[in-house]
Amino acid sequence: MSYAFGNDHDEATNRHRYLAAMFDDYTAARITGLGGVRGRRCLELGAGGGSLAERLVLLGGDVLATDLDVRHLPTDRGFAVLRHDLEKEPVPAGPWDLIHARLVLLHLPGRDAVLKRLVAALNPGGLLLIEDFESTIRKGVLRAPDPDAAAVYNAFHDALVDKVLPARGNDGTWAGRVLAAMLDAGLTDVSTEVHARSWPGGTPGALLQAANLTQQRPAFRAAGLSDADLDRVLALMNDPAMVVRGHLLYSTAGFAITG
Repeated sequence: MSYAFGNDHDEATNRHRYLAAMFDDYTAARITGLGGVRGRRCLELGAGGGSLAERLVLLGGDVLATDLDVRHLPTDRGFAVLRHDLEKEPVPAGPWDLIHARLVLLHLPGRDAVLKRLVAALNPGGLLLIEDFESTIRKGVLRAPDPDAAAVYNAFHDALVDKVLPARGNDGTWAGRVLAAMLDAGLTDVSTEVHARSWPGGTPGALLQAANLTQQRPAFRAAGLSDADLDRVLALMNDPAMVVRGHLLYSTAGFAITG
């Protein structure tokens, strides 16, 4: 079973750019509010294009960025790069003061076991921050140019979360279970913030949906959407008259016990 949105597709560069615009400021502020990274060893998992790894370097962290496919990770931005399979290989040698994974574990069938290994790789007092989408919550259309536009977008979203992503091992409900999993694994001061905002057509959150559609277009056709439906969704994701809510990002943090 392969990841639905691999780095070997032409849309990967766009996806990295959209996700950085959507979430890097939020994630950096979240990490800073949880104690920061200056002088600390940081492991950035599923680093994609490296934008957040670079941000952690600028915040003073000693950063290792990993990914299953590292072709989009630059090697001249102050962080180390490692090709790594999080499910099949041990956690890179730690211990770590910060381990962060954004939109990674929800795609891994072995996510529960992976989380336990990440907890074990923390320094005493170290921070684990897992950020994943809760994608099963509907009502994503905030404004549509006409009723048909809302209907076709909703059909696209339903196909994405009910058929396309589950077929690749994705669990859209995982984000809501991370807090309990962290507590069960022995972390303390565990907390979750939920982040989302509106995205008009032509802005990063809408264009991310277009990129997802483009990469998985055959799977959407197999899920019952016509080419006309898919073309309409692509047009809507570039139409400022269409406004959608991004998936809810559950940002869950927990700390390893000290002493």
